[in-house]
Amino acid sequence: MSASNDSPTGKVERIDVSWDYAVCAWARHFNTSERQVKEAVAAVGDRADHVREHLQARRQQASERPSSR
Repeated sequence: MSASNDSPTGKVERIDVSWDYAVCAWARHFNTSERQVKEAVAAVGDRADHVREHLQARRQQASERPSSR
């Protein structure tokens, strides 16, 4: 059985939002804010690959919005 994961060791990486330093590190990894990491974890769970997909989808939606000018 193969699983999608972020780690070269085959272990699924998880984001623990109870540790501020971990949230900060993942925010830097994903090039986003700590708040957005926490919101993504709340929305899709703590798997890093799911959080990445969620954040990418949100960025794509934001870039497709029409300008408010």
